[in-house]
This record gives sequence, C-alpha cells and structure tokens, in this order.
Amino acid sequence: MPVVKSSGKKINVAIDGFSSCGKSTLAKGMAKALGFGYIDSGAMYRAATLYLLRRGLVDKQGLDREGVLAALPDMAIDFVHRDGQNITRLNGEEVETLIRDIEVSNLVSIVSKVPEIRAKLRALQQAYAENGGVVMDGRDIGSVVLPDAELKIFMTADREARVQRRYKELISKGHDVSVEEVRENIAARDKLDTERSENPLIRTEDAKLLDNTHLTAKESLELALSWVKELMEPQD
Repeated sequence: MPVVKSSGKKINVAIDGFSSCGKSTLAKGMAKALGFGYIDSGAMYRAATLYLLRRGLVDKQGLDREGVLAALPDMAIDFVHRDGQNITRLNGEEVETLIRDIEVSNLVSIVSKVPEIRAKLRALQQAYAENGGVVMDGRDIGSVVLPDAELKIFMTADREARVQRRYKELISKGHDVSVEEVRENIAARDKLDTERSENPLIRTEDAKLLDNTHLTAKESLELALSWVKELMEPQD
C-alpha cells in the first residue's frame, strides 16, 4: 500500500458512483489511511428516508411533498464516531442498521430527488468539509457538494457484480431479501440517480475513473491512495 507522507495540507476527497460499487468501503479505508474524517452522504439520505417513512410521508407511489416540507425543520442528522466506526444518528437515535434495510433502499432515490432535502443535507456536508481533511462519498459530491475537492473519484462496476455484493452484504447483516429484489432495487436506483433533474449522478471531467468490477477492496484502496500520493507529492 502506498505510503502517503503528510505535507501539512489537508485535501478533500470526493467519491461518487453507482449503488453498491464499494464507495463507502473505499472512503472509510482512505480516511483511516490518511487520518481524515469520513462522511457518508448516502447514509444521510437514508436517514432522511427513514424519517419520512416513519411519518408515513413516502412510499413507492411517491411522497407527500407538503407534509415533507412541514416535517423537514424537525429532522436532525449527524454522526458519532465509536471504535473507528461512523454511526449515523437521526434526531439523536442511532440508526446505522435501520437505514440499510431494503425498504429504505427502495425509497431513498425518491426522497433524494426533493430539492429542499438536498439543500439541507448539502449544507451539512459542506460544513463538515470546510477545513479540509475529509473523504466524502455519494452521488453528487464532486459535481455539486465539493466541486473544488482536490481529488475526485468516480466509481463503477458491472451491475451484476454490484447485485451480488449488495446481496451478500444484506444477508450477512441478517436481512431477509432475495437476489431478485436486490437486482430490481439497484436497477431502479441507477435509473433514478442518473435521470433525476436535481443533481443527477455524473462523472465530472476532472474525476478519476475507478472500475472495480475485477478489483478487490484492497486493490481499489491501493489505487486510490496512489492518486493521493501523486497529488500530495508531485513529481518534478
């Protein structure tokens, strides 16, 4: 693994990409290796989805926009760090496991289309990264949230590889779900994420492409850290 020497400069790393590409795994690994903070923007949207789901304001048919806007001021999302892990909190409640449920996964792309929700969470995300030293992953980090990030990475992988990874992850965590459910969920999320009018998932011109269809998590991390090394230790 590349050794990245600190130059005292705290850069921001923006990681975008499709669902179940391993963005969070890479971001966590980079943050740990670099001694940076880690922000899971996807977890924030999942927490918002759980918040609205509990209030009966969203389902597969759509959402109650008026009700959503009325409930938004009372929604608070933050993180606590424990034993090297980022734990998402919703109004003070730890919801890290709850937000990974398939029901939340099926609705998060609907919720993430709401401009007012995106604006609220974007302000929080930008505040986290204000002083640098942050690795943040999501779907519009390099394009919208941190357009000036020193390193931008766009992750992708074959869809079926992503389906199998996500299925194994959910089963390992005790979720009762079929491969077909996961396949349908990922296909729907890809469509919504890339076609929504509000900050769709795109690869910016300055983002490095990381296709990890045939890479292990360790190999992906080594590649990403080599890019950081090049950035922080430019060659003459």
